[in-house]
Amino acid sequence: MSFLRRKSEPEASGTSEAPVAAHDHERIGGLQTSLSRLVATGGIIGIGTGVAAIMGTQDVAAWIIGIVTAGVSVLLAAVVWSSRSL
Repeated sequence: MSFLRRKSEPEASGTSEAPVAAHDHERIGGLQTSLSRLVATGGIIGIGTGVAAIMGTQDVAAWIIGIVTAGVSVLLAAVVWSSRSL
């Protein structure tokens, strides 16, 4: 896994450590974004399951439960995955 590897120490030839620190910050930001989207996707699955369970207790036809749950899931996933803040 390349995101867990440490960069080698910079040479003593006067190179600055700022680019390495900036690169490490970008790597952590990318990992945080991926983890946030994964957690949000798990939440979408939970919301879809809850909607299906509630509709199931109201004697709604199974095909309607499937359509509503899939529609809600796709809509929420589109919002999460298109978000620039995650």
